[in-house]
Formats: sequence, structure tokens, C-alpha cells
Amino acid sequence: MAYKILKKEEIAPSVHRMIVNAPDVAKAAKAGQFIILRINEKGERIPLTIADFEKDKGEITVIFQEMGKTTKQLAKLSEGEFLEDFVGPLGTPADIRKLGTVILVGGGVGVAPIYPQAKAYTRAGNRVISIIGARNKDLLILEDEMRNASSELYIATDDGSKGHHGFVTDIMKRILDSGDKIARVVIIGPPIMMKVGTEVASPYDVEILVSLNSIMVDGTGMCGGCRVTVDGKTKFTCVDGPEFDARKVDFVELMNRLAMYRNEETKAVEKYEEECRCGLH
Repeated sequence: MAYKILKKEEIAPSVHRMIVNAPDVAKAAKAGQFIILRINEKGERIPLTIADFEKDKGEITVIFQEMGKTTKQLAKLSEGEFLEDFVGPLGTPADIRKLGTVILVGGGVGVAPIYPQAKAYTRAGNRVISIIGARNKDLLILEDEMRNASSELYIATDDGSKGHHGFVTDIMKRILDSGDKIARVVIIGPPIMMKVGTEVASPYDVEILVSLNSIMVDGTGMCGGCRVTVDGKTKFTCVDGPEFDARKVDFVELMNRLAMYRNEETKAVEKYEEECRCGLH
């Protein structure tokens, strides 16, 4: 079956929100899970975190940034068009339960997977302190949605154009220093942000979780491209995660693996853009 694109909008420069009709996926979806989509029968399979879901309506929301060839192709699709494949929900759901006070930290497009967790932690009876950030105010996403889903919302921008002038980790440290009893910190964003955030939070008596969705390729455990070392053991992000104990993640290895195929990805984008200029797409 094909999956209809019900709504599509650009919510920040090169960042798009897409709502897809996928009743079976929506019925089973939980915060922290992802889907695998394919644009057409010759297309690449790419994983995207579920940013929202409406079980009654049968709708799944994904948010993606134009980075590689397939996300650039995806950005060209319009409402009313169809996707060939939309498989899920995949991955282990986030461990959501009543804990007390939880800090959720989202950086850049990492705010998208933080949003369903904010809603779920709130529904479970937690006090949810959310911190979201981006390089500048124009790149911030889901600000209103995060405010509605959280007990408190803080904003940080690298250039100071909105909220705290600095990093999300600055605000996180300030809250941890305040003496409030924090049960858990969840950090999702670029690997370097998750690494630094883990280092900042590690001295405190708090559980720290990160979501390593950025390294997934195949999404089913078959390709092995998402291998990460956690507590000295090899794990597959797509089936064992994507959520892990941050203190046990080998972030250096993670970032090195993410850089492995950068040249091939760049060449694929260049070829695609050249074909677009020539009218082949």
C-alpha cells in the first residue's frame, strides 16, 4: 500500500514537518520509536524518528532536515502525494514512567524526538522541565508545542537571538546546581551536544539518557551500520535502542562512525543536484 502525505510544511530553513496517513503505525506508536520510509521502489530506506502520532486519526508526524540525497528528494514532495513504504513503529520505546522531575534537552532537529517524550512524561504525572536550543532563533522548532507539553520551557541560542545566549547545557547545569531533586535527564541532539551534555550532568546524582537515532541506517539490525559501544559491549542502535544510558556510551567511536561515509554522502548529493539542474528529476 502507498502512504499519503496529508500535510507538509517548512517549519525552519530546510527543516520540514510531514504528516502521513499510516493507521497501523499510528495505532502501535510510542514515544522514542521511529519509522523507515522509502519514497519509491528504487529509493533509499531512511529512518526518521516519530515526532508525533494521532492514534484515532491514523496519522504519523515526522520532522526532517535536508541533509542527504533522500531528504532533499523528500522535501520536494507535496501534500497529496504518496510514499512507497512507511514501516514501523521500530525501536524500543522510551522508558516513560512517573519519576518526579525530569529534564528534557533538545538541540536543533533533536527537539522533534524530545516533543513526544515531553507529552508522555507529562501524561505519566511528571514535572517536565524542557530546554530547547538552536544556532539562532530562526532555526528553533516546536517552541509552542514544547511549551504546551512541558511544566517549564527554557530556550537557548548560540548567538543570543532568543532566550539564553549560549548552550542548552548552560541552562541544564544551572537547574542541576539549584538543588532541585532531578530524577532523570534526557538529551537528544547532535552527537557532540549529547557528549558535552553527558559530561556536564555526570557529576550529579541523576540518571542520564541519550537517543542515538542519528547513527541509524537500515533500522532493522541487518546492516550493522548503527553499531555503538555501550558499557564496553557492542549494541545495535535500531533494535537495542535508540535510547541508552549516556554515561556508558562511547561517544568518540560514535562520532567517528558517523563520519565514515561523509564523502559518499556528499557525492550522492552533488550527483542528485546536478541531475536536478539537468532536468532529470
